Amino acid sequence: MLRENINDLIAFAAVAEERSFTRAAARLNVSQSALSHTIKGLEKRLGLRLLTRTTRAVAPTLEGEDLLTTLNPCFEKIETRLMALNDARDQPTGTVRIAATEYAIESLLWPKLSPVLKRYPTVNIEFVMDYGYTDLASAQCDAGVRYGEQVSDGMIAMRIGPEERMVCVGAPAYFDEAGSPEVPQDLTGHRCINLRLSTHGALYAWEFEDEDGNEIRVKVQGQACFNTINPVLRAALDGHGLALIPERLAQPHVAAGRLHLCLERYCPYFPGFHLYYPSRQRPSSAFEVVLEGLRERG
Repeated sequence: MLRENINDLIAFAAVAEERSFTRAAARLNVSQSALSHTIKGLEKRLGLRLLTRTTRAVAPTLEGEDLLTTLNPCFEKIETRLMALNDARDQPTGTVRIAATEYAIESLLWPKLSPVLKRYPTVNIEFVMDYGYTDLASAQCDAGVRYGEQVSDGMIAMRIGPEERMVCVGAPAYFDEAGSPEVPQDLTGHRCINLRLSTHGALYAWEFEDEDGNEIRVKVQGQACFNTINPVLRAALDGHGLALIPERLAQPHVAAGRLHLCLERYCPYFPGFHLYYPSRQRPSSAFEVVLEGLRERG
């Protein structure tokens, strides 16, 4: 059946159910003459008489009854689905999968989205720990989280966190033993805790900036190397050397005296975490409440 016949079928069902062109026209908010013209056109295209008309009543023919038996369950299904979609605006439902690093999940995503899960019991969120910039489609994820400067072209990006910076820290015992570097280049003479990048397997070159805004990159050496950031913090707390970690991760330990900062004036700020997702994506009701929950304010 051609799509243009759908409205005509709705008109036919209304007349067949009301047994009256007058009542059906009022129900559909059209004129009686327009409704009669619609039904005649439908019957002509089908080559069938769907309604019998008398001066007192209108009733479906056998063919009309057969068609009505098919139409009613379909219309009811559509109406039920539309009502469910309408309800979803008030009660969002669905699952959202987000790919992010462990640090992003623990420090930002979970604190912001935990209240969302409590507020919307029919929304599910699956966190996929990812350090390799995995393609969202291949990972079957709705969105990913990266630092702003690392968001790919063709994606919608939304800032979800404040500016960040990496800071150089070490345990007090380490500084007592080895002293403190004065400039980034001094790090080559210190034990450092390395981070191996999952994207291409290389060791992360520590990044700093001088007073003129020039970038300084230092390749450091040390006994311990990890491919996630939390063990790097743990090794620094245990006195195995200096570490370059996110300031928000270090701050509680610095405040408690378990870690000391160094080279702080060489540690620049950079764009914080952004949520990114395909520009072609049509957000679901669940995705929309996740977006709202993550949105950075201020």
